[in-house]
Amino acid sequence: MMQVRSATAADAKRISSLIRNLSGSLMHSPNGEGAELFLASVSEPAIGQCIAAENFLYLIAEVGSELAGVAALRDKRHLYHLFVAQAHQRKGIGRGLWLTVKAFALAAGNDGHFTVNSSLNAVLVYTRFGFAPSGAKVEKNGVTFLPMQWVAGTTAG
Repeated sequence: MMQVRSATAADAKRISSLIRNLSGSLMHSPNGEGAELFLASVSEPAIGQCIAAENFLYLIAEVGSELAGVAALRDKRHLYHLFVAQAHQRKGIGRGLWLTVKAFALAAGNDGHFTVNSSLNAVLVYTRFGFAPSGAKVEKNGVTFLPMQWVAGTTAG
């Protein structure tokens, strides 16, 4: 049974580890060369700072005591992180985290517009959530992503 809760500073190490374990396919170089800024942004201290920041909502999904997924929303509109552990993918955890952060943001005054910088291997997932491309593919800090947006009334999910 999945449980979703707000992340705490004590979760930063597990979150960083989960993201780093999944980020190999995001980087241009298998050893992370050129992606130092990205890797620094998902370090334990950086995740801890985001968890503590007022403009971030950080949620984790746990199955038992295992970290199954994480979602972070910045400024009630930008989906900053959404990662699901490989063993828990295709079980609705990513969608559950997305729907939870979206509901929080809408209740807190979001006008129905969300953005995400989708890794290329996650574009289909975000499309299923109702996101649509909003720009051209970007290569930055050793990773490639596609800017996408979700707008209430024009998309599903």
